[in-house]
Amino acid sequence: MSTTLVVLVVLGATVVLALAPAAWRTLRNRMRGAPQAMIVAARSTTSHDWSTGVVQSVQAADIVMPAAALDEIWSATNLERLARTYWRFLSRVTLGLLRVSYSESGRAIVLIARPLTLISFHPPEYEVGPQHGLVRWRIAGGMLVARRGLTTGGHLQIEVRREGTVGDGRARLLIEVAVRNFYPSIAIRISRRLYDATQSRIHVIITRAFLRSLVRLDLAESRVGRFGVPGSSDAA
Repeated sequence: MSTTLVVLVVLGATVVLALAPAAWRTLRNRMRGAPQAMIVAARSTTSHDWSTGVVQSVQAADIVMPAAALDEIWSATNLERLARTYWRFLSRVTLGLLRVSYSESGRAIVLIARPLTLISFHPPEYEVGPQHGLVRWRIAGGMLVARRGLTTGGHLQIEVRREGTVGDGRARLLIEVAVRNFYPSIAIRISRRLYDATQSRIHVIITRAFLRSLVRLDLAESRVGRFGVPGSSDAA
């Protein structure tokens, strides 16, 4: 069986795990406390330019939460924790089938362990300001990335923006997860329809679920602690 076919089998298994009731029960049981925030609007768009093979995908959520709570968590440290929370969620929702491997040169999404690296990234880049924060991981390689996509600035990023107040002591926060300038090897080497039905759909399902999970404000700790005191978990 070719490497690409192995990846397709992995993607199929991931879809089953992501949708299985047992997986969602496990995830819910690990969340603690009552929700402190509420999603009031959500958006999802995926576009393809098949003349070049590039894909753009954006999932976003408008979240309303107590302004005091937002002020408390609005910091570079918690942006780093939000980034780490995304990777933790990916591993949890797939019941550990997909893991994030860390090294000095970056991090990688792997099938259980190396060498089955699906996508690798350079170390994260941060932008932090009074109303806006962003963490970006530039794509470095991996089995799911076409060769032409290694020099085009492809990246995954999480962006947060304060959108003002909505009354009653509440504030609005926009959280957006975007994949930009991505060249999927499955679409380019095998089939666009197969990519849409597998990798693209899996990414959207997991990202939407990640955004919904944020209402509990359960942010993971970072082991590296670039902006704060190191914790006990993996870094962003």
